[in-house]
Amino acid sequence: MPNVDARLSALAATPRLLVAVDFDGTVSPLHDEPMKARMLPEARAALSELAALPDTVVALVSGRSLTDLRIIAEHSDASPLLLAGSHGAEHWEPGEGAIEPQEDPADVALRDRLFAASEAAVAEYPGVWIEPKTFGFAVHTRTAEDASARAAANAAVDEILAAQAPTWRRRTGQNIVEFAFRHEGKDSAIAALRERTAATAVLFAGDDVTDEDALRSLTAGDLGVHVGDNETAAAVSVPDIPAFAALLGELARLRAARPE
Repeated sequence: MPNVDARLSALAATPRLLVAVDFDGTVSPLHDEPMKARMLPEARAALSELAALPDTVVALVSGRSLTDLRIIAEHSDASPLLLAGSHGAEHWEPGEGAIEPQEDPADVALRDRLFAASEAAVAEYPGVWIEPKTFGFAVHTRTAEDASARAAANAAVDEILAAQAPTWRRRTGQNIVEFAFRHEGKDSAIAALRERTAATAVLFAGDDVTDEDALRSLTAGDLGVHVGDNETAAAVSVPDIPAFAALLGELARLRAARPE
């Protein structure tokens, strides 16, 4: 892929590089039980190799809450990786720890009421479940009995939110619909990470609809990578996680070899 090779070479030469990647479906296979998701070893190795290089920062950018992201990423306090959880509403930085916004008690109370109401609404659909999140919740339908059950469950929750929280942000993904009272997106997460790290170029990679905002926000000199075969704004697509891990490994090799 000569076009990819040229883009990677240019990216590798930038003075300060930010490599920011989505987690689920990008470096970890999707899992029916989301808290069992873990990075593929080859993806973890490539990210670790990049994070060890001078003037190179690696971040995970996810819709997961910061707490859950740290668990599934096996992220310790000694990790060099930055984190942006809840689509960028929560952050974690080496040496500083968690950076989280103050929650309004009224928002939290409404979140809890809507969570309970949504759980009750989907109880009749086997395989559908509601995941609590810091700023809202998500409806998971991956293990639903069939497409009609998925549609009915989503419609029931949509009706609740339309009536009681019409200003909440609604996001769709692969067999998931997420609702949140905060409106940050992965585009704002990338902008914040770019500023915090003083990056001169960014690689961002993702696999789902929620990653497209960030991919569209990239500028000249950046590189967007899509994992999978869906339509995307990314300049480069790779078929699966092992192929993306190989791309990251090549970027690490090129960056390690750049002249000081």
